[in-house]
Amino acid sequence: MAKKTVLVSGGAGYIGSHVTVELDAAGYDVVIADNFSNCDHTNYNGVCEITGKKLPLITMDFCDLDAVRKLFNDYSIDAVIHFAAFKAVGESVADPLKYYVNNLESFLNILTLAREKGCNVLFSSSATVYGEPDELPVSERSPRKPCTSPYGNTKQMCEDLLRDCVSAYPNIKGIALRYFNPIGAHPSALIGELPRGVPQNLVPFITQTAIGKRECLSIFGDDYPTPDGTCQRDYIDIVDLAKAHVCAVARMLDGKMEEGYEIFNIGTGRPLSVMELVTTFEKVNDLKLNYKIAPRRPGDVTAVWCDPSLSEQKLGWKATRTTEQTLASAWAWEKKLAGK
Repeated sequence: MAKKTVLVSGGAGYIGSHVTVELDAAGYDVVIADNFSNCDHTNYNGVCEITGKKLPLITMDFCDLDAVRKLFNDYSIDAVIHFAAFKAVGESVADPLKYYVNNLESFLNILTLAREKGCNVLFSSSATVYGEPDELPVSERSPRKPCTSPYGNTKQMCEDLLRDCVSAYPNIKGIALRYFNPIGAHPSALIGELPRGVPQNLVPFITQTAIGKRECLSIFGDDYPTPDGTCQRDYIDIVDLAKAHVCAVARMLDGKMEEGYEIFNIGTGRPLSVMELVTTFEKVNDLKLNYKIAPRRPGDVTAVWCDPSLSEQKLGWKATRTTEQTLASAWAWEKKLAGK
């Protein structure tokens, strides 16, 4: 049987590069497309080294419909995983139009070509769609709440776009993976999180502070109604997360979906506070971080973690890597970048 081809939009980025490695290991042909607006070629080069292949790489913008159409005409694509979106909560609050234009237009173009070609769509959604949950942990049956950021709004809107297109067009099937907080790096230290400018996510700010690139780590708020006053999140190892995408693609392409549109939470099911993450990083890597308590940050929810049981039951997936393994991999990646 011919190998299936998976397009990874935003495939040179943090999550996309790890998903590409796991897709290749699972026997899929992978096409990577990225406009490099928020990354360079570091992770793409690392993917090629890990896989031992020079995978197809197309430099393009998914907001350009003609470019998207050419890509789908050039390759016979069986499924597309869409990562080509802006993703910083704080930035989306400060510049909402940037997020609405890019995140919606790029996905609309993906759906347009998926309809034309009869292609399966795996959407990179987010726990932000749950807003401030009424009950924890959240399951796929938990209500979506008003989001606290334009970034979260775009995730809800894209979920709705995918659901409606699947309902209207019988040649499209779709899965939305609502994942929580991806952290860590590949065990090889050849690919990892590489933000441009000041990191918007916690772990790269931790590692950059530890290496001396940042003077001080800010912990945004210590007066939340949580055990230690800092926000709680469900931190998921990036390799575990990547493997969930492979399970979801297989579910689509092997005809195992029970409905045309399905949703799965991808997380550990364990809450971890910001302070707990910081102290665990210090302990695992035997170092001390310079940090301070800063005012709360707009758009942050108090606490959210998931019930991942549906993913285990239907996708045959569950998180296996420990927080300690994950934080050790993040530090190994940061040291590799610094040449240490």
